[in-house]
Amino acid sequence: MMKKTIVTHGGKFHADDVFSVAALTHLFPDANVIRTRDAELIADADIVVDVGQEYDSETGRFDHHQRNGAGARDNGIPYSSFGLVWRHYGLDICQGNQQLVDMLDTDLVSVIDAIDCGHVAGEDEHGVSLSRTIGLFNPTWQEADDFDACFKQAVEFATHILMRFMATTQAKLNAYQQVVQAIEQAEDPRIIVLGQYLPWKQAVHDHGEQALYVVYPSSAQPSPTQPSPTQPSSTQPSSTQQWMIQAVSVTLDSFANKQSLPATWAGLADGELQQVTGVSDARFCHNGRFIAGAASFAGAMSLAGLATK
Repeated sequence: MMKKTIVTHGGKFHADDVFSVAALTHLFPDANVIRTRDAELIADADIVVDVGQEYDSETGRFDHHQRNGAGARDNGIPYSSFGLVWRHYGLDICQGNQQLVDMLDTDLVSVIDAIDCGHVAGEDEHGVSLSRTIGLFNPTWQEADDFDACFKQAVEFATHILMRFMATTQAKLNAYQQVVQAIEQAEDPRIIVLGQYLPWKQAVHDHGEQALYVVYPSSAQPSPTQPSPTQPSSTQPSSTQQWMIQAVSVTLDSFANKQSLPATWAGLADGELQQVTGVSDARFCHNGRFIAGAASFAGAMSLAGLATK
């Protein structure tokens, strides 16, 4: 494959051109990146982003500054150069995973597009946003105006951010599938058991209509005695690990529980909680009655069984 030439504008940069180049150089790591407004260099480039006043994915032109812009999503958020690049190359970057492409567009790409296009009024003027953070890489008036060197630093930073967005979003998708499997395999549909901690709330709210509690180990990493996320080991966990029972909320963003843990448990710990529950290794129950813990899987399941009654 021939080495590609990517052109974007020189001078001050923003999050859209920085992330465009970050995405493209991830896909084409040997690409030559040129920052210029020279018409001949732009014409000769393989890919042009955020300059040239042309959007044509077939010829590799991804600008949105032309009259009437370059279109908008169904939700009204207009495309900046990053959105246009993502629209064309996102599936290749995400190795054919359309769901990952769409989630990243929602959580990252469209947010940058909205700010760059002024769709979110004032969003970038106060506090800290990713777009504003990228802007901070530009040299101030008191610094040497080596915009190209600063741009390179910004692209390196944006590449790390993009990779972390991809990794965490893929992890969410993987967790969702495993939690759905745990719901399907639950002996009691009111109690969902996970062999390791997973982000579970979305999947439980989508598929666990009868679920009242989720039981999982507090450790973020599975222990060697836990063979799978849906088949917890009955052996004792390590001394640094305990098992949690957490109530399922009424809605995804609600603080109200479908069924709170028993009122007599509220705020108790160790001996007091063990005496009230009869569970010998019970550790604590939060005063808000949404979460409790035990030293073993068996103990947590005993608490869950009592709570459902």
